[in-house]
Amino acid sequence: MTVHIRSDHHTSQETVIRPYARQEGELNAISPVHIIHHTSPPPRCHYNHSVPAVVFSSGSTGNVFHEMNEIIIPLFITTKHFQTRVLLIMEDYKPSFMSKYGSVLSRLSAYDVMNPAENSSTHCFPGSVIGLKYHDNLALNSSDIPGGYGMPEFQAFLRLSFGLKFTHVSQIGKPRLVLLSRTNTRRFLNEDEMIETMSAIGFQVVVIKRSKVVSNLSRFSRLINSCSVLVGAHGAGLTNEIFLPHGAVMIQVELIGTEWASNTYYGDTAAAMGVRYLKYKIEEEESSLVKLYGRNHPFITDPVRLFLSSGYRAARSVYLDTQNVKVNISRFRETLVEAYSIVTDWAGR
Repeated sequence: MTVHIRSDHHTSQETVIRPYARQEGELNAISPVHIIHHTSPPPRCHYNHSVPAVVFSSGSTGNVFHEMNEIIIPLFITTKHFQTRVLLIMEDYKPSFMSKYGSVLSRLSAYDVMNPAENSSTHCFPGSVIGLKYHDNLALNSSDIPGGYGMPEFQAFLRLSFGLKFTHVSQIGKPRLVLLSRTNTRRFLNEDEMIETMSAIGFQVVVIKRSKVVSNLSRFSRLINSCSVLVGAHGAGLTNEIFLPHGAVMIQVELIGTEWASNTYYGDTAAAMGVRYLKYKIEEEESSLVKLYGRNHPFITDPVRLFLSSGYRAARSVYLDTQNVKVNISRFRETLVEAYSIVTDWAGR
């Protein structure tokens, strides 16, 4: 895609931007936008628009954390103040992304999303924004957004977009717990015992496995929104805490080697969402890695060393792609009881 701008410079200049919110890591999958500053008149317009354009990429899709963190929240930050008077241009257009987030995009723009790969015409706009503004992990800094929008406003926006019913956990009757069940890595090896314990405490338990309900975000977000507690091992699925009603609880099972990521991506972000965060940090004996490598192996005793010596990919292959967990039911029960107390206390207030 090429953007032409009339310039007062004596010579033409070209700038290349990959329109993705986070400019870290691998950006090769993001199609570049070439911005050419012309000294001569730019190409003739085929279509003239009265509203500005915002150009972004849906390049990193399929992982709900990256979709929410690097596309949806930055889109809200960048475009909400236009009050739908903006045209969205999506590089790396994917029908699956539109199917998943079309209801969100239609509330940010009153116009159909443009796919530049299928539109070779020259479109002229009174202004444009190339790329999206990014604040931090799952974060909106209201002081840096026109109109002062923050996480509460973004969550209200999501409730409208997906038709979410509950704004506060006190609106839910019997406490409902949703367990994110993994089938490949980071599996709960004694999941049946966990579910029995959850039910015995008083929760109505909903078990979610990777299936069509997860890929259908409209349906899945409504299910999450109807729950009081979200439980899962460290992973992208915990991003769905953003759909929980205020006053709900998110329990993250923190595996060996995931401490920094667990806190940075999901634990530290929960408070701004109105969610109470409880961490269940597993002990060494609860990890399948002990059986695989031995209790005294550096992978067990000093996880940071692997990150520093061999990098993220090597560490990921051990701690995220190989590790499963058999939780200590007695210890885990204490965390569940605390969560139950938190969400039921609201009913008496």
